[in-house]
Amino acid sequence: MKTITSLAITIAAATLLSACGNTQKPAAESHEGHDHATADKTAVVAETGKVTLKDDKLNAVYPHYIHLTTALTNGDVAEAKVAAQAIELGAKELSNPAGVLALTAKIGDATDIEVQRVAYAALSDDFIQRAKASGVTGGEIYVEYCPMAMNDKGASWLSNQKDIKNPYYGESMLTCGEVKETIK
Repeated sequence: MKTITSLAITIAAATLLSACGNTQKPAAESHEGHDHATADKTAVVAETGKVTLKDDKLNAVYPHYIHLTTALTNGDVAEAKVAAQAIELGAKELSNPAGVLALTAKIGDATDIEVQRVAYAALSDDFIQRAKASGVTGGEIYVEYCPMAMNDKGASWLSNQKDIKNPYYGESMLTCGEVKETIK
């Protein structure tokens, strides 16, 4: 019960912060050597774009995925655990939930951000396939990609905005990546 209350408070705070407007200055756009150490060090606020997926059960879980993305972008291990637990609760209602449940448990159990990010890469692949299969009834979802993630193997994630906020490197390379696809 304490976790659910904490989750509700976290979601309410994120909603309130995003409703007040994001005053964050854009990060520097230099991609020379992909050194983004000069990026704005302000924590990334959760995206709250008006995205609605056709699959109601996936639509209920998707905001928690965005919450997880934001936590990893901010390098926040504890908040990533909270988001993973929320995904885990909702994922039980999805079709074929085993993979999602295993990955969110791994994120929830991890004490290292890099372990969380590796599991997140696989979770993102699952969510990308689910979002494509579902489609959206409102808004757009962007499939974003960082070629340097996972030891230069590359990894993707979903976002409600075109602006790149890299969950695999956080503030060290916040804007490294590109939009590969738009799900409409």
